[in-house]
Amino acid sequence: MAVLLRLPGGTDDLTEIVDGLLTAADAKEADAPELAARWRALAHAIGDSSWAGDFVMGLL
Repeated sequence: MAVLLRLPGGTDDLTEIVDGLLTAADAKEADAPELAARWRALAHAIGDSSWAGDFVMGLL
């Protein structure tokens, strides 16, 4: 599945979202490790797709 996010702050906003997911995952590790793992995976997937998008835009 793909999603298109329009963020007024650009990559700064995206960085804040990823950082928030990772911080939340750290906080939930002890009492909800499965949820923490999902949030980490989501943060990493967003980070990977952001890098790919920046790379493609640099080629145009």
